[in-house]
Amino acid sequence: MADDLQHDLLIVGGGGAGLRAVIAAADAYPDLAVAMLSKGYPIRSHTLSAEGGPAAVIKENDSLEDHIHDTISGADWLADQDAVEAFVREAPGEMVQLEHWGCPWSREEDGSVAVRPFGGMRIRRTWYAADKTGFHMLHALFQTSLKHTQVTRYDEWFATRLLVEDGRCQGVAAVELRTGVMRVVRAKAVILCTGGGGRVFPFTTNAAIKTGDGMAMAYRAGVALKDMEFVQYHPTGLPGTGILITEAARGEGGILVNTEGRRYLQDYNLGEPLDVSDPSHPQLRTMELGPRDKLSQAFMKEQEAGRVFEGEYGTYTHLDVRHLGERLINERIPFVRELAKDYAGIDPVHAPIPVRPVVHYMMGGIDTDMEGATSLPGLYAAGECACVSINGANRLGSNSLTELLVFGRRAGHAAAVWAQEHPEFDQASLRAQGADEQERIASSYLRPREGGERIAAIRRELNEAMEDGAGVYRDGARLQAATETIAELRGRASHLALDDHSHSFNTELTAALELESLLDVGEAVAHSALARTESRGSHQRTDHPERDDENFLRHSLAYRADGAPRIEYSDVTITSWPPAERTYGS
Repeated sequence: MADDLQHDLLIVGGGGAGLRAVIAAADAYPDLAVAMLSKGYPIRSHTLSAEGGPAAVIKENDSLEDHIHDTISGADWLADQDAVEAFVREAPGEMVQLEHWGCPWSREEDGSVAVRPFGGMRIRRTWYAADKTGFHMLHALFQTSLKHTQVTRYDEWFATRLLVEDGRCQGVAAVELRTGVMRVVRAKAVILCTGGGGRVFPFTTNAAIKTGDGMAMAYRAGVALKDMEFVQYHPTGLPGTGILITEAARGEGGILVNTEGRRYLQDYNLGEPLDVSDPSHPQLRTMELGPRDKLSQAFMKEQEAGRVFEGEYGTYTHLDVRHLGERLINERIPFVRELAKDYAGIDPVHAPIPVRPVVHYMMGGIDTDMEGATSLPGLYAAGECACVSINGANRLGSNSLTELLVFGRRAGHAAAVWAQEHPEFDQASLRAQGADEQERIASSYLRPREGGERIAAIRRELNEAMEDGAGVYRDGARLQAATETIAELRGRASHLALDDHSHSFNTELTAALELESLLDVGEAVAHSALARTESRGSHQRTDHPERDDENFLRHSLAYRADGAPRIEYSDVTITSWPPAERTYGS
């Protein structure tokens, strides 16, 4: 092995949460040696793809209490309310700070910050920069991080194992993709900001790099994965690509119609059909802006009724923005037009966009407290890979970008404090763990093996098992089948045969390591979903269709074990918002 590397604080992941953590730590402690290690280049992180915007209270007709209520209700009361309150309270300051760092928020005619409506939010509070918000946020954060000269970057390094000694996390073992060399990166504290694991499903908006690597590393180190059964489907993805047509398109007035040309959500908004011919009905303005889980479920009902279109890439409905006009489309949602033209071959100014539900976000993740700390001392997490929990059973659109900032900052500061107070390393043990990881990877993947399994086949079967068993609607039998398939695939994955045994930029090796992560994530999702015998938010059990607060107003905690994971539960924190019925518009 090459020489070890040593830093005070290591952030794994170069997206929005990771960059915000870097800035927070470096600002608080200018003498702290901070490092950021990322599987990709930071400005190619998945935060880049966010189109809609982050939520924060800014307008006079809004309030912190309204944002708190929308978030808790949208989460189907599974969110920890103290975390939600802190999140909402700190959100506006993060938005203003980001503007000072160069994020060009769109403006109203009077010069004030522009906000748009988003799903599940009863009040307009989503800040935006046209429909390329993630691009502008990520670049503002990255450029700001560059001014901190004490930050060392390891771009295109793949962390594969947390190094744990004396009961605390003291770094990672990581492969430098350019050379294939395994390195030990020692750190007094580690923050995981590695994003979600949506690639465990076949049809997803998630980038190819989102394979749950940070979740899997924490899971293998004994940290619980919390609320993993809650997987969000976004109702408007392009068939065949997984590319997201942002909620902003519906926020600007886009409508969803079925094969009958009918705004079918009228049948799911209210207890009785809505007369859309009545232009004064207030529900007309918000029909397409219900929570994402409920809109995705409505699509499935339309599919069952045979009122969806059939195409080369499966079923879909239409998202129609033609009535908005070319000028507004070009001004407010130009990227939507670009994506539709490039990937669906249609111009939304003149034709409706084909859309269908697509896996978008994982509400669950590494169990953390409000400062990002996990049960493993020295280990922190923030962003989509973490579960604070503010999202509960269903994340409201535009809360996630704000979450990156609020909890990225909190984790960065808390981990920096930890690093200052815990200076010792057990260098010999950490180096031995790195050598063990190097040997494991070499023996598993880089030495010739005859007649082994293929990565693509196992990954395809995993995708199919997850979609069949843990999709929009679930039942016990299909979930049980998914858990059995995953167990079988895990066994087969231990006998992979790789054709490429080289070291430099070995993408086949990277795919094999990512498959390990996907199997861990899929296992946690399927077993957590099987154990939760109720329906809540994005977790809809057709064999248990009612919400069960008496038994399941609790967070699930999946712990890795020999064989099936161990599922435990912890209480949801309730402060001022007692559980109530969740209606469509809340």
